[in-house]
Amino acid sequence: MRSRSLPERPKRKARPGFSSSIVYGAAKAAVIHLTLTVAMELGEHNIRVNCICPGAIATPIFGKGLGMSAEQAEAIVPQMKGILENVQPIKRSGLPEDIAHAALWLASDDATFVNGHALVVDGGLTGGRSWSESQFRRAALRQALGLPEE
Repeated sequence: MRSRSLPERPKRKARPGFSSSIVYGAAKAAVIHLTLTVAMELGEHNIRVNCICPGAIATPIFGKGLGMSAEQAEAIVPQMKGILENVQPIKRSGLPEDIAHAALWLASDDATFVNGHALVVDGGLTGGRSWSESQFRRAALRQALGLPEE
């Protein structure tokens, strides 16, 4: 069988589930497990415990993580909004208000039966590949195998 070259894959700006810091990833996992453990203990006393797992939210954290001063990191937030709007299926940047709304909901009477939940607020980032990338990969596989286009 003759080798076929694949078309160039679209560039991904982020890969779900990966971080540049092992410690950061381990800490996020620990928060989720702590949430579950404490929710089981305190639930018997009608105390709910949940956590929020934010996705790429346009804040100075990105600049600070790159070693920028607080002022520099704050100044790049508008630029980060433009970059992050293409990271997840919902094509806009996550905003601090998105996290605040999730926290308000969890604290409200509308969520009185929610306990031990890790609420993901990430515009679909951790859901996996976008539909368009999945279709691209399917077409590339068909081409590599010499199958006709669908």
